[in-house]
Amino acid sequence: MPTEPKFERELHRDTVDPRPAPRPAAVPHKGAWVTLEPVHLGHHAAGLFAAGNKGEGTSEIWEYLPYGPFADSESFSDWFAGCTGSADPLFFTLRDLEHDRVAGMMSYLSIVPANRSIEIGHIWFAPFLQKTRAATEAIFLSLRHAFDDLGYRRMEWKCNAMNKGSRAAALRFGFRHEGIFYRNVITKGRNRDTAWYSIIDEEWPAVRAGFEAWLEPANFDANGNQKAGLGGLIERERNL
Repeated sequence: MPTEPKFERELHRDTVDPRPAPRPAAVPHKGAWVTLEPVHLGHHAAGLFAAGNKGEGTSEIWEYLPYGPFADSESFSDWFAGCTGSADPLFFTLRDLEHDRVAGMMSYLSIVPANRSIEIGHIWFAPFLQKTRAATEAIFLSLRHAFDDLGYRRMEWKCNAMNKGSRAAALRFGFRHEGIFYRNVITKGRNRDTAWYSIIDEEWPAVRAGFEAWLEPANFDANGNQKAGLGGLIERERNL
């Protein structure tokens, strides 16, 4: 299993602005490579079923999620219809702008405006979106909106502690490991120990600067390969 770097934040009992943050709304968030679109049954269900359930590499998408894979488009649509009426989690469809196709999903969840705490999760990327600028930009758009537009002070990332890929992604995106909640939930008839990560408001400026530097066109060569890794750029900003 992954071994995260040891890290402890300072403890505080300082005075905090008691005003709650606004709840995130079902509105689109557009970047250069991807748009987060509020989920829509008619516009998204068929394309998402194909992106996540047809072709090589799609079965792995659902290994650690509490739902899926889906045997047919009807069962996917039944599940997806529930997503369209949900406020927490608040689901978004990812649209790959380079090819104008739906390419995955993510959500805000565990939304606590009074504490200005929020989580991103239910994240799945179609195989063709994985390890692309669009995939990383989708995470950046969700973080930036929560911190900069809505004023949240804590962003959480939680995943199955057995999910090496998700744990590595959390660190790459600038999250700090907080620990593991053992015997946390039962999903698909199995125990899930949950690894917890977070970014807090005072850490966000360095994380944001790292994302912005990574997404700069100058960080990619003519073939679209990155010159500097995101994790390294975030760490550089933290050390400035």
